[in-house]
Amino acid sequence: MFKELLGKKYDDYLAFIRAQMIKDQIVSRGVKDQRVLAAMHKVCRHCFVPEDLVTRAYEDYPMPIENGQTISQPYIVALMSELLGLDGTERVLEIGTGTGYQTAVLAELAAGVDTIELFPDLAGESKAKLDKLGYRNINFRTANGAAGWPERAPYAAIIVTCAAKNAPPALLEQLKEGGRLVIPVGEGEQELKLITKTASGFTEEAVCSVRFVPMLDALPAQK
Repeated sequence: MFKELLGKKYDDYLAFIRAQMIKDQIVSRGVKDQRVLAAMHKVCRHCFVPEDLVTRAYEDYPMPIENGQTISQPYIVALMSELLGLDGTERVLEIGTGTGYQTAVLAELAAGVDTIELFPDLAGESKAKLDKLGYRNINFRTANGAAGWPERAPYAAIIVTCAAKNAPPALLEQLKEGGRLVIPVGEGEQELKLITKTASGFTEEAVCSVRFVPMLDALPAQK
């Protein structure tokens, strides 16, 4: 109904509230990377939320999607993307494709994105959507994300969009030296962590408190 009322101005309205989102929710909280901000301007979050939530796509909270999963809060997408420190030459691994919103942002920032989703229906829908939007630098896999994608490793950056009890050893192993892993860790109370691989091991920085759906190692049993 809202789309019909606005007519040709509908896209302009969505672009306007996206710009306001970036100003009020992201820049005001300290995200400064100009490449990240440009990607957040370009990628339409309303393309990745359920149809009945399109007009609320730029509000400051995560949104429910299929299979009990969520699409992350815009600020958290921007923050996690900035923490990866990408310059556009890297290949990135994403654990948890979801609807593909974070994937699209990464595809704007990196040379290539390998993304893994546990739920086959989400994986298929996000691939179709990202293909339709013209992204050609993304590889998709349906699998347990904790195992990573060893045959395509090592990675300059890995991002995890679900909370693990601890950083999965396979993901740490698949980082290049100097590579960064951004991951929510914990049960109940969670911390967003930045883990960097060095010549002598790993450094770890706690960034902020977050709330993500838990990482699953298998599909839930059918009821």
